Amino acid sequence: MENDLPQKYPSKLPPTSDGKNPHTLIAGAGLAGLLLAILLERAGIPYELFERSPEAKPLGSIISLSANVLPVFEQLGMYEELKATSLPGSTFEILNADLERISLFHTDSAEAEVIGYIRLHFSRPRLYDLLLSKIPSHKTHFSKKILNLSQNKDGVMIRCADGTTYHGDVLVGSDGAHSAVRQSLYKQMADSSILPPSDALDLNKGYTCLVGTTSPVDAEKFPVVEDKDNGGVLVIGNNNSWVWGLHPVGDNRIAWSIISQIATKAKLEDLKFRNAEWGPESHPEMISEVRNFNSPYGKTLGDLIDATPSESISRVFLEDKLFQTWHHNRTVLIGDAAHKLLPSSGQGANNAFEDAIVLANCLYDIGTPSLPDVKAALKSYKDQRLPHVLEQYEASKASAKFLYGHTFFERCIRHVVFNWVPKSKLSEMMQKDAAYRPQATFLPLAPKRGKCYIEPQFPNKRYEAEQKAKQTAAAV
Repeated sequence: MENDLPQKYPSKLPPTSDGKNPHTLIAGAGLAGLLLAILLERAGIPYELFERSPEAKPLGSIISLSANVLPVFEQLGMYEELKATSLPGSTFEILNADLERISLFHTDSAEAEVIGYIRLHFSRPRLYDLLLSKIPSHKTHFSKKILNLSQNKDGVMIRCADGTTYHGDVLVGSDGAHSAVRQSLYKQMADSSILPPSDALDLNKGYTCLVGTTSPVDAEKFPVVEDKDNGGVLVIGNNNSWVWGLHPVGDNRIAWSIISQIATKAKLEDLKFRNAEWGPESHPEMISEVRNFNSPYGKTLGDLIDATPSESISRVFLEDKLFQTWHHNRTVLIGDAAHKLLPSSGQGANNAFEDAIVLANCLYDIGTPSLPDVKAALKSYKDQRLPHVLEQYEASKASAKFLYGHTFFERCIRHVVFNWVPKSKLSEMMQKDAAYRPQATFLPLAPKRGKCYIEPQFPNKRYEAEQKAKQTAAAV
């Protein structure tokens, strides 16, 4: 790390370590970064949160949280508030292009009895605002675009575009699929010839997606906004490359996404040339191709597109990749920065939250902020998370094939899944997925809910020692 920084780079040194809790720099105030900050706040671990954007403006998409992460919100005393923030819809339909039902999913009390929790759905901005409200404002820094990092045995430093630098014991890259932290870390590793070759490759791009959220709409023209049971629909085009999803998100608004499978390498190269990352941009060619598609909300997709401000329409690749390198020395990656899943399985946010939970446990149990202890803690984080992430990564690719795919084989898979897989098998798969529920092991555990098997928590030696000491002191 540089010790003699030029005066044009004002440097903020971390507080003196207590020898137990690592001063943690969190890069990226997305959902994973926010939950990690909340957990570190409860754990008494010093942290600062850095966001490149000048203000909090999350996209108006849909987020679903399952039994895998809901127990943590019980631990934090946020569960009831979370439920009050969630969207009311309890049904989700899959239709064909003629708006004929292919399948219907309904959340009911039977599921809650077995699993213990009903999956909750959120407008991303509402969930974001709830999490952000739990973090002291002085610990969150906006307009902090990270340019690079450096680290050694004594600590880690980030340098921001505004010339400021910050120091800590651990740096967490929670800044998304195109993480600046990961890029800086990987460049250093590549320069030292220690980066795995696969980590130098681009993310996989199999689909392109146009998204938007309408302005408040007229309930007479779009009666779905007053249907409290409607949790959205997915429409699968007939023998073409298109799939479109529509979701009421409250406040008389409808979020929509239009997904196209990229059929050829030539098409991918053309899209890569013309693509812009998330941001306001007009896409007249793509819009003109889909605006006459049937829609159960309004008459056509054009009705929704016309009700959407142009600056709220964006195009993005649906990318996926499981990186090999999640940590090196004092730097660690979580969420999309470490493993980008396709949205088809609805597990992206859950996996990002699970990363935050397990990492917070490892940081609490770190021993000391020395480099050997930091490296051991970050290795434990990956060792605990990788098996589950591998399962979810493969599941997201498989579900994308039968939800978004349009090849003959993919249509056959879709037909089998929707028509021949027995409900008992689907229930078995659901219970298997719900068994993994990492909790904050430095807090009292939430009560066991549901009848299905739940994996035991990974032990936290520090917390166990602290509880034993309290019991001994109370007995004296």
